[in-house]
Amino acid sequence: MDRPDSWDRFDRLGRLAAYGAAVMTPYALIKVSWVVGAIAGVLPIGDGFGLAGWVVLNTATIGMAGLGIAVALALVRPWGLRLPVRWVAGVAWVATGFLVPLLPYAVLDSLLGLADGAPRHPRDGGPAMPGWEAALIQTSFVGMGLGLAIALPAHLRRRRPEVFAGRVGDAGHGLARCARWAVGTGAVTGAVWAYWALGGTAGVAHPAQRGVDERLLTGVWGLWALIASAATWTIGRGRPARLPRWIPLTLGWLGTGSLCAWSGWQLPFTLYVALAHPAGTSPPENLAVAAALHSAAVAAGSVMLPALVRTRGPVTPPETPDDTRSRRTQGGRSR
Repeated sequence: MDRPDSWDRFDRLGRLAAYGAAVMTPYALIKVSWVVGAIAGVLPIGDGFGLAGWVVLNTATIGMAGLGIAVALALVRPWGLRLPVRWVAGVAWVATGFLVPLLPYAVLDSLLGLADGAPRHPRDGGPAMPGWEAALIQTSFVGMGLGLAIALPAHLRRRRPEVFAGRVGDAGHGLARCARWAVGTGAVTGAVWAYWALGGTAGVAHPAQRGVDERLLTGVWGLWALIASAATWTIGRGRPARLPRWIPLTLGWLGTGSLCAWSGWQLPFTLYVALAHPAGTSPPENLAVAAALHSAAVAAGSVMLPALVRTRGPVTPPETPDDTRSRRTQGGRSR
């Protein structure tokens, strides 16, 4: 990716991916129909929700979808380059943390749905969806997730090429104590989620309620937590030294984003259920254990992200097509 021709191709691909992510609107439109239909009394309300809670939840997800579309446009349009890079990167980190880690789940969940012939249920407790609606939602998730996963590094490399340059061994000088604690916390959290996904029952109050969907999603969270810890450890220790830096940086970016985005989303609902005890809502996990894990995940992801990006490789600005032609012309004249 560091060669001029490769960078030029990747940059074009990133621009196309950004536009592709921006047109993935079915999810937002379906959520709008849920809100309007629930208020009008013509569509059902999700299990465990009253009308107000259902409207608030889906209005929030509509806003998140709109923000994702805005981020995709910011990654490709000229006005996006005028925004502070920390703002763009921060919002995109959360967006990719929500969407990209769910790609394996979306694929496997669709396969399982096709295998058993049963309608799939949305992750926010809504009613069973017809096949066409589930397909549109899955397409939106996969399309926007893939688009942002390609467009974001292309945008950031245009603006901060030094973060991606070089190899892991160029600048690995160990991790600060807080970063080491975060790596360990992320690994333990991921191991617990993986244990639950494999059928473990310690810390699970109602094991019978954990279906295939719940175990699969928990396993995806656990996998990305372990990836985040491994990537941060790799960059901090500088081993393997010859590994291109952008590989663990990208994996760590997605893993820490998953920790903060999904646990930051789940934690308020877990605390609400633990304190308010709403009728008809009984998560399978022990609420105290779940709240502790989500809190640890948010803290670990927040600490690991700076550890990933602070240690930078050598500055190697990408060449533009004009630079490449100039260099080739000068090389021809020297001969």
